[in-house]
Amino acid sequence: MTRSNFTFLRPKFLRPKSLRPKSLFFGFLRPKFLRPKFLRPSKFLSQGSSDGSRLGRLAMGLLSLLLLPFGVAGRGLLGFLETLGKITSFGARSFSHIFRPPIYWDQLFRQLLETGYYSLPVIALTVTFSGMVLVLQSYAGFDGAFANRAIPELVVLAITRELGPVLSGLMVAGRVGGAMAAELATMRVSEQIDALETLSAHPYKYLIVPRLLAGAICLPLLVIVGDSLGVLGGTVIATYKLGFNGELFLQYVRSAFDLIGFMSGVCKAFVFGILITLLSCYNGFFASGGAQGVGRATTNAVVSSSIAILVFNYFLTEIFFAR
Repeated sequence: MTRSNFTFLRPKFLRPKSLRPKSLFFGFLRPKFLRPKFLRPSKFLSQGSSDGSRLGRLAMGLLSLLLLPFGVAGRGLLGFLETLGKITSFGARSFSHIFRPPIYWDQLFRQLLETGYYSLPVIALTVTFSGMVLVLQSYAGFDGAFANRAIPELVVLAITRELGPVLSGLMVAGRVGGAMAAELATMRVSEQIDALETLSAHPYKYLIVPRLLAGAICLPLLVIVGDSLGVLGGTVIATYKLGFNGELFLQYVRSAFDLIGFMSGVCKAFVFGILITLLSCYNGFFASGGAQGVGRATTNAVVSSSIAILVFNYFLTEIFFAR
C-alpha cells in the first residue's frame, strides 16, 4: 500500500489541494483561479488600492493647490526679512566706519561731484517743469478770484513738502544709485574688492563711507536748489502765460512759505540720500554672477531705492504733519 492511499488520514492542511474541502466557507483557501470573483482578495484589493491611491493623489493635489498662495507668501516674507536683516547689518557696519579714521578725502570729493554737481541739471529741469505744470493744472481747477491766492500757496507747499524731495530723490536714485551699484558690482565680479583687502585698504572705508556721506550731504542741497527753481518756474508761467500780477504772486508765495514744511522736505532729502546710497551700495557690493549679476544689481538698486523713497515719504509725512 502506497503512501498516497492514506491521504484521507492526513490533516486537512497537509492534504493535496484537490482533496481539500470545497465548501463555500473554505473557498478562500482555494487557489485564486478556483475562487469565486468576490472571494479573490488580490484583485479586490488591487482595485481598491488603485482607487484609493488615485483619490489620495487627487486630494493632495487639491490641498497643495489651495495652500500654494500661502506658501508663496511665506517664502516671500521670509526672503524679505532675510534681505532686510542683511541690509540692516550692512548699514550698521558701514555707519560704524564713518566715525573711525582714516577718511579717504579724494574718494569723498569724487563722490560729491558725482552725486551733487553732475545731478544738478537733472534735478533743475525736473522740478522746474513740475512747478510749471502744477500751475497750469491748478489754474484749470480754480475760479479766477480764488486762484490768485490759492495757486501760489499750492505751488510753494506742494514743491517744498513733497514734489521737491520726492522727485529729486527719484532722479538721484535713477542716475546715481544705478551708477553706484554698477560700479561696485563690476569691482566685485572682477575681484577688485578682494584686491583692496589684500592691499590693507578696508572696502567699507574706501568704497561705502564716501558714498554714504556724499548722498547725505548732496541731496538736501539739491532739494533746496530744486525747490527754488520749481517755485520760480511756477511764478514765470503764472505771470507771463496766465496773466497773474508778478508782485502779488510773489507776495502770496512769501506769505504761504512755511519754515517747518521746508525743513521737513530737507529732512526727507537727508533720509532719501542715505537710503539711496545704502541700498545701491548693498546691491553692488554683494553682486555675483558676472555680467548678468551686474545688470541684476543695477536694476535691484534703482527699484529698491525708488520704492524705499515712496514708503519712507509716507512715514516721514506722518511724523511731521499728522495731528
